Amino acid sequence: MLTPTAEIVDAAARAGRGVGAFNVIQLEHAEALVAGAEAAGAPVVLQISENAVRYHGSLAPLGSAALAVARASATAVAVHLDHATDVSLVHEAVRLGFGSVMYDASTMSYADNVASTSDVVAHCHAHGVYVEAELGAVGGKDGVHAPGARTDPDEARGYVEATGVDALAVAVGTSHAMLTRDAAIDLELIARLHAAVPVPLVLHGSSGVPDADLTRAVAAGMTKINIATQLNKTFTAAVRAYLASNPEVVDTRKYLGAGRAAVAAEVARLLGVLGAR
Repeated sequence: MLTPTAEIVDAAARAGRGVGAFNVIQLEHAEALVAGAEAAGAPVVLQISENAVRYHGSLAPLGSAALAVARASATAVAVHLDHATDVSLVHEAVRLGFGSVMYDASTMSYADNVASTSDVVAHCHAHGVYVEAELGAVGGKDGVHAPGARTDPDEARGYVEATGVDALAVAVGTSHAMLTRDAAIDLELIARLHAAVPVPLVLHGSSGVPDADLTRAVAAGMTKINIATQLNKTFTAAVRAYLASNPEVVDTRKYLGAGRAAVAAEVARLLGVLGAR
């Protein structure tokens, strides 16, 4: 069932559970994420990034499909706009019925970040939409942020108070688009941020984090765990294996179906790792 992001993330934060937030690029991804969540008996967040919107040319077709898949689900499913830098895109997501947006003003100065994010929060809250923001550059995004970036707990607390955001993505050692799972996350910093910041914490770039450290990150205070590249690897490997074994197949449903099934299984497994049930 389509569920407000606030209900899923805030309940998990209170219970000390993780929430899996996975990226949707094609319809098969949305279907796989929901199938995996249903198998795990856990809620899930479907995320559409600004990059995915750019790939498709607009938000409405994929966003509407994700919302439809969420409504038909047997488990709680939220739909979220991820890493939006374009305020007009945020407004479109609100109009479509997304439960949350991640507004990324991290490339701005601190003062401009606060001012711009506060405006987004005011608009979104007026429409009942949850807002995630970012402080302390998360590594690897478009080659801009250094993987060694770290979020200062005191600055993070002040930022949340100044902007009114509902969740905060913080830099603790991860990097976006990692193909290996060997990121060294700072668990002590996560605990300090959790103690200082009054809203749920979000871990971006989680594909590079080993399973055991994902579990430890949740225990230390992370709530929303964003994973994209790991599922893209899973999807692509399954498609390649299917085509290698069935070179005569031209029906796209055959190999995309193999990718969808593999992602569903990996989502169910990862939700277990995060203690999302």
